[in-house]
Amino acid sequence: MREASFDASGAAVGPITLDVHSGEGVARVFGGSREATIAAMLAAGIVKATGGSVLIDQYDPRVQSAHCKRIAAFVPHAPLPLPDEAEFERYIAYRAALWDVDSMRAIAQAKLLLERLDGVHEAFAYPLAGALVAAPQLVVLDRPQPAYARQIVAAIGPRAIVSTHLSAAAAEAFSDAERSRAPA
Repeated sequence: MREASFDASGAAVGPITLDVHSGEGVARVFGGSREATIAAMLAAGIVKATGGSVLIDQYDPRVQSAHCKRIAAFVPHAPLPLPDEAEFERYIAYRAALWDVDSMRAIAQAKLLLERLDGVHEAFAYPLAGALVAAPQLVVLDRPQPAYARQIVAAIGPRAIVSTHLSAAAAEAFSDAERSRAPA
C-alpha cells in the first residue's frame, strides 16, 4: 500500500503505507473500529482505494480483483455464529467450491487446523479455517483477539500477515507472535 486511502459515505481512512512479504507480519493500530475494518479490507483488496495505490502481489484490486482474492484472505472481526459440526463442514465445502478446491481435502485440513487452534474460541477459529481453504499468500486479520495471537500466527504459518488493532497492546501481541515464528 502506498499512501492508500478510502473516502466514501463519510468513512475516511488513510493515507496508509505498508509493505509485507511472505513470512512477515504487519500489525497496525487504528483509532476506531470502522477505520481498522476499512484498512483491513483495503489490504485484502475487498474495498478499492480512492487515493494512492494498493497492490496485492503484482495485482491492483481496482482492475484485477479476482487475482487479488486468490492471493489475499480476509478474516473479519465479527465472529461466526457457532455452527454444529455438519454446518462447519458445509461452510468449508462452500468455501472450497468458491476456489475450486477439493471439498473433502478442505474439510480434513480445516479439522486439522482446528486441532492446532486448540483453546481458540470456535467463533474465531472457524473464519480462519475458512480463510485458509484456498491456501492464500496473505492473510488479513481485522482486529483479532490478542489472547490468541500465538495460535493464530502459528496456524497461518509462513504466509504474510496484516492485522489491524485498536490498541498498542493488541498489536504488540501479534508483533511478539510474529517474532517468535521467525526462523533463527
